[in-house]
Amino acid sequence: MTNQELALDRTFHALADPTRRGMIAQLCRGPASVSELAAPLTMALPSVMQHLQVLEESGLVRSEKVGRVRTCRLEPRALGLAERWITSRRALWERRLDRLGDVLADLPDPSQSGNQS
Repeated sequence: MTNQELALDRTFHALADPTRRGMIAQLCRGPASVSELAAPLTMALPSVMQHLQVLEESGLVRSEKVGRVRTCRLEPRALGLAERWITSRRALWERRLDRLGDVLADLPDPSQSGNQS
């Protein structure tokens, strides 16, 4: 498995969980402390930290500790690999669907056959 494939797997794994997607959505509005990220969640702080660890390992989030406060920031460039992967798949399927549309357009209309008087 290449490094790029491993990074893509980590990104999709991190985004697969609704709690982590919620954290990403919150961080899209700007940096937040761990306690701010944990506030809307109904889980213990150690569980929040485990989710943040997955996000950091994927490269989607970076954090830094100043004093007693750990602040998290979104790393939007980390989404680029997943975005490129999705875009390439979408382009492939759009081409396939366009070709299918062309084939279907060339088929005779079944409602027009047989009843021409």
